[in-house]
Amino acid sequence: MTIDVKISPAYRTMQQELHKNPAYGVAAGHMAPIVKTLMQRIGAKSLSDYGAGKCALRRGLEQNGVTDFTYYPYDPAFPEYGEPKPADLVCCIDVLEHIEMEFLPAVLQDLKRITRNVGFFSVHDGPATKMLPDGRNAHLIQQPDSWWLPKFWELFQINQFQRRSDGFWVIAEPRRAG
Repeated sequence: MTIDVKISPAYRTMQQELHKNPAYGVAAGHMAPIVKTLMQRIGAKSLSDYGAGKCALRRGLEQNGVTDFTYYPYDPAFPEYGEPKPADLVCCIDVLEHIEMEFLPAVLQDLKRITRNVGFFSVHDGPATKMLPDGRNAHLIQQPDSWWLPKFWELFQINQFQRRSDGFWVIAEPRRAG
């Protein structure tokens, strides 16, 4: 069980409230074609969906014909998913910008810990259209890739970087000690 704190109790409650909106927590599905190609390329048989929300990535993969894999969802707003689990491919899609700044280092360390082979991480770098119940923008961290990349680089070897209109994504391998 992970002992590092990755979310405050008050923010977990806000996220659970936001997830009552059917349009919240479903963004990862649009990345399914990219994830499918990556899974095929690395031969992934397990996928950990970090910040899974409503598991739209799994549905998107199934709609794209990918069914022969073990799926591990994790989202602190859904305690029934359990703790993050190691997998061949770890996806964290449009989640990191939602993390409370003080917990970002623990979350990135957790991503490294569970990434057996490859991570696929996407970040939206501007404001969200949704607001938190306390009035803040749902994207707590609105920083450009030049701010994010050094944070990834500390823990991961970045194999591919792709800019997109609303942010970027990286394909990375965890840096190993030694």
